[in-house]
Amino acid sequence: MKRREFLRTAGVTAAATTIAAPAIAQSMPEIKWRMATSWPKSLDTLYGGAEHFCKRIAEMTDNKFQITPFAAGELVPGLQVLDAVQSGTVEAGNTALYYYWGKDPAMAFGTVVPFGLNTRQTLSWQLAGGGLDLINDMLKDYNCHAVMGGNTGAQMGGWFRKEVKSLDDLKGMKIRIAGLGGTILSRVGAVPQQVAASDIYPALEKGTIDAAEWVGPYDDEKLGFVKVAKYYYYPGWWEGNAQGHTLFNLAKWNELPKSYQHIVNSASHDLWTWVMAKYDIVNAPALKRLVNNGAVLRAFPQDVMESCYKVTNELYAELSKNNKHFAKLHQSMIDYRGDSLAWNQVAELGFDSFMMRMRTRS
Repeated sequence: MKRREFLRTAGVTAAATTIAAPAIAQSMPEIKWRMATSWPKSLDTLYGGAEHFCKRIAEMTDNKFQITPFAAGELVPGLQVLDAVQSGTVEAGNTALYYYWGKDPAMAFGTVVPFGLNTRQTLSWQLAGGGLDLINDMLKDYNCHAVMGGNTGAQMGGWFRKEVKSLDDLKGMKIRIAGLGGTILSRVGAVPQQVAASDIYPALEKGTIDAAEWVGPYDDEKLGFVKVAKYYYYPGWWEGNAQGHTLFNLAKWNELPKSYQHIVNSASHDLWTWVMAKYDIVNAPALKRLVNNGAVLRAFPQDVMESCYKVTNELYAELSKNNKHFAKLHQSMIDYRGDSLAWNQVAELGFDSFMMRMRTRS
């Protein structure tokens, strides 16, 4: 290219850049929203994830779009986040959809269903397998739109004051557990209890309840359960993972510029990896500390697992008959799960099993 032509072209490019920058800035309106969450600030991974999400959105918009998170109880109670977003009391909320399964059992698919998917499967099914589209189709009835939030990974089966040696030991046992997991346990003879997080420790200590599930080692350690119930069971078959979501009031979401919607989606992917990575880092050492402090690890007996699995499938068949959203989400999930399990059995399980056997030889 001749020098004169180069300078002329460079001048045009520079001028275009100079003009474009203010135009882009002008197309990004200043927006300030509030976000209610279901998490106390002490849960620094779940509430911290909400803070991280809001921070990323502000950074990607040069602080034009600011969302301020609030802990559970600061704006609305933790279990009323969906209602607050639906009504427009707040523009956004960070929560777990299975808290609202009483409104519609299909809500449970947003977070997790017993004997459902693991963490990676949930990410794949919701983002690439159509699961999130089905969830948002359901949420239109509640004037909400959802993007994926953080995920806890596979959870533990909870803390028990006495050992569970067979299915018979669950009969009459008062267990703090919510949602579909509680319904299933009630069908095998246990007595599910609704107990707020702050009340679990004293209830276990006094024997008001016999067992309680929460999340996993890191969060459970904070609540001190090992001091009052030493048997720590696994796996949490009712929570092979627990997927959170950020909800937006549907009207407010539709008013957002498309660029902001894309930024929100990008921030949600960032949030998922941030929360999952942190839980994977902190749970392992927390489990070691719990065992050193007296926790006795126990696997649920085989008859417990198989009986609960059978009851679970019976419950899903019942709910699918009368609930169109449940039926669609359940069918979509099991269609995906079959192929996914077959593939994971070949590759992931083969690799993981070998590495676990070799763990002590390194």
